[in-house]
Amino acid sequence: MNKLRILSAALIAVAGSAVVSSCGGDKRSTGMEFARNMYDPIAYNPDQANKNFANGQTAQLPPANTMPVGYDKVDEYPNTPEGYLAASNNLFNPLTRNKQTLTEGHTLYLNMCSHCHGTQGNGDGQIIKLEKFPPPPSYSKGNSSRGGAMKDLTDGKIFHTITYGLNLMGPHRTQLNPTERWKIVMYVRELQKL
Repeated sequence: MNKLRILSAALIAVAGSAVVSSCGGDKRSTGMEFARNMYDPIAYNPDQANKNFANGQTAQLPPANTMPVGYDKVDEYPNTPEGYLAASNNLFNPLTRNKQTLTEGHTLYLNMCSHCHGTQGNGDGQIIKLEKFPPPPSYSKGNSSRGGAMKDLTDGKIFHTITYGLNLMGPHRTQLNPTERWKIVMYVRELQKL
């Protein structure tokens, strides 16, 4: 019985001292840290020097002739007028037009395009309303800076433009994989009809 009393008194004393030490003193102090390595990452930052590679860089270029997962040969059309025309003649939307694909295209369009092109594709997005950038042409009524009406753009031309950008529009090939770009193309084709 005596041992049990001594043990319980010791446990109470340890618990009491833990409570008192954790609640006292400096209010801004985080107290004792249990696992410091959980707070400080041990991985290298991309822009940090790294002795593990011969060139001393953490961020390495991908191996030659490799392609990221989800990308395919549709990105082979160069960012030239000839590549634009070749894409127009040779690229066709491989996705099936259905409610799900159009809904996903609409969501991608809202997240990636509407800030400039507007929700209805009229070139009146929130960025344009700041009056610091010229509006892009309307999909249904405007004319392309490459010539021709926007409503007559082919799937390949729209895909090529999303991939490489045009004028003030930046390229989206790194933000959107080809399937996502095709979904946006499908939705833009709907906006051309408005």
